Amino acid sequence: MTTDAEVLVAGGGPVGLVAAIEARLAGKDVVVVEPRPTPIDKACGEGLMPGALPELSRLGVDPAGMPFAGIVYRDARHRVEHRFRGGPGRGVRRTVLHAALRERAEELGVRIHAGRVDAVHQRAGFVQAAGLRASWLIGADGLHSTVAREAGLARPAPAARRRFGQRRHFALAPWSEFVEVVWTPVGELYLTPVGERLLGVAVLARRGVRFDDALGVAPDVAERLAGATPASDLQGAGPFRQVTRARVAGRVLLVGDASGYVDALTGEGMRLGFAHARAALAAIAADDPGSYERAWERESRDFRRLTGALVRAAASPLRAAVVPAAARLPGAFAAAVERLAR
Repeated sequence: MTTDAEVLVAGGGPVGLVAAIEARLAGKDVVVVEPRPTPIDKACGEGLMPGALPELSRLGVDPAGMPFAGIVYRDARHRVEHRFRGGPGRGVRRTVLHAALRERAEELGVRIHAGRVDAVHQRAGFVQAAGLRASWLIGADGLHSTVAREAGLARPAPAARRRFGQRRHFALAPWSEFVEVVWTPVGELYLTPVGERLLGVAVLARRGVRFDDALGVAPDVAERLAGATPASDLQGAGPFRQVTRARVAGRVLLVGDASGYVDALTGEGMRLGFAHARAALAAIAADDPGSYERAWERESRDFRRLTGALVRAAASPLRAAVVPAAARLPGAFAAAVERLAR
């Protein structure tokens, strides 16, 4: 039976491109199906944790950005910080990251098919999607994954604690060497340095909270941004909470946000997605897709436990106690940050 590729990747965002690069480095013929033009932007915090940078370097990718020393949690009265022990992370504009990954993928011979995966059909020995046949299909098509739904892996997400993200950039010099997470009564603000004169501001909150209103609840942030020129359009994403019953169905494997997602609160989605891509390709190379399910559980365990606990606290009467508790227990805060930064 003739196929168009050994590996078909649905979704040409960063995680999909990393999966495609992994496939080429493993000697596989790969096609990425993506309807959007390059570069692809998305509402996100844009902070690459220290553990993500060696992964990108291994793939031959080194995107330009702004180093950040660690993570700060603060509210109106409390502040706690942790400086990464293993070196800095990097704030990288999503468009810069995507362009660097796309260039590397094409350099390695990844073929890009302008299209959309609307249906998935599995037959003996191959998968068909977007008019193409492949031995394997990797679903990297994001939070609202068509591949997950078509493969019978998606489950309805609970309506409770559904949160959304918004992001805009401002043309001003970052005032901190840290990514600052500002806890307010309506949500969290992520302040990420992504350039010498470029600051990314993301809002994580329930549906209906306007970006400018969220800034207004943090007067010190609003004051610093007053008069600063917006350097990008306002972007939105969500709801974050997505659930899958499994990550493998036959010859279909889900990676990144498509495989299930808790929340953007702890900011390590890219690192986790890169780990998923690596594990998925290892399972394909071994012709053992079931091994990916076990690897996914292992790679995702800390993220799901820590982020899930924080989101539950953030949506409960305990919300106001999160930052004070972290400030009283800086060792525990540091251990959690280091665990997620690996």
